[in-house]
Amino acid sequence: MSLLVSTWRTVGVFFILLMQSVSATDCTCELTSAEKPFPKGELLSIETAAVECNQKFQSAKRTEEAALRLGLHQRLLQLQGDVSALEREDDGGLYGAVSLRIIELELAEILQLLDKLNRTHLMHRNLSTDVNATMHEVRAELKQLEKYDHMQIAQKLEENKRLQRNLAQCQEELQATPPPPTPTPGNCPQGHLVNVEGPRTYTITQYGTSYTYGAWGRDPRPAPGKESWYWLTPLTSSNAFANYVRQYTSLSALIAGVAPKDFSIASGNPTTNTIQGPNMVMYGDALYYGCYNNPSVCRFNLTSRAVTTAPLPPNSGINNKVPFCHLEACYVYTDLDLLTDESAVWVVSTSAENYGNVIISEVEPGDTPRLRPPMKTSLHKRTATNTFMVCGVLYATRYVDKETEEIFYSFDTQSGLERYNLSIRFRKMQTNIQSLNYSPLDHKLYVFSDAYAITYDVIFE
Repeated sequence: MSLLVSTWRTVGVFFILLMQSVSATDCTCELTSAEKPFPKGELLSIETAAVECNQKFQSAKRTEEAALRLGLHQRLLQLQGDVSALEREDDGGLYGAVSLRIIELELAEILQLLDKLNRTHLMHRNLSTDVNATMHEVRAELKQLEKYDHMQIAQKLEENKRLQRNLAQCQEELQATPPPPTPTPGNCPQGHLVNVEGPRTYTITQYGTSYTYGAWGRDPRPAPGKESWYWLTPLTSSNAFANYVRQYTSLSALIAGVAPKDFSIASGNPTTNTIQGPNMVMYGDALYYGCYNNPSVCRFNLTSRAVTTAPLPPNSGINNKVPFCHLEACYVYTDLDLLTDESAVWVVSTSAENYGNVIISEVEPGDTPRLRPPMKTSLHKRTATNTFMVCGVLYATRYVDKETEEIFYSFDTQSGLERYNLSIRFRKMQTNIQSLNYSPLDHKLYVFSDAYAITYDVIFE
């Protein structure tokens, strides 16, 4: 027994030593591949180059050059008009001296704009050259990497993605209901309004800052000989009333405040048929505005000096009952808003039947104006600060902050289609905008803002 135990002990010790010897030895083998290793470093380098190219293009602001070209074009047209006006009307005195000074300032600004355009163009050209060279290198390196994809994995992945997209599209088409027909939008030859740029003109009038409410602009259907004229009407009584309209033969004359021509509606201010509120327009050598203390649209013929009226729809809000507003304030006596576009005069008002929402009426042309049947909208008037019309489409603005206004709403008078998601913002020079109107002559918004006369370019595409 003792011999057997001793034998097993010897066997056990030997087994333990054998196990320790085996476990202490690592088993390794060599694998030799006939293929070259994949150049991971080159792929990372290509990815980095592509990201850098993308960042360069995003930071280049390619639209800046187009905006500069458009601005330069507009300034040259304005300079040409001012020079022509000076040639026609130079009196050899104060008017000529002031006009020459304005032209000198405009020319200096044009030269600065041209210099900036040249520098921007050169920067973009150099950037394009650099990016083009980099992309050629990236394409060549990617071509070299394709030889490592022996199993065409990348190609099969792309094919799988394409099949998945097609399958998802088929499933959506099977489950989806047919969409409703899209109404025909307003027909605008220059396209759809997509942006507002500027300001292009920013000036105080000859009245200084005495009158913060008023309006100005151009006549879309001017009388012969008045094609380049501008009009201006500040509300000279309580920031609410006026009794005359003033015309200037050019923008330079308006800025300088020289050689104005006044057309008086009445001797009193306010009195019957005088102007109430800042929202007025000139059309066909006649001023359209809200009548003083009367639910009517007044038309003042500048040639005959006669005033005719068109009654508003029943129960329309007047006398500061439903003005334009924002959260901090309301604009006094803005119950009515007169608008012009390419073909007509329009009036924006409200009525009790439409719960304070905006209604739009087209004003029939003629010496005695009449309003066509109104169109109702869902836009509550107090949520907007101004409205304007372009090609039969009503646009509304709202106050964002002291430096920003936003075009947020549109109503197509042809189709009745309403939109609340436009979100077209533009920079203000003053806090409040008392009146705003679109001119189809030069595609600009004419703004009266806290006594300043301002224009913005309307951009279409």
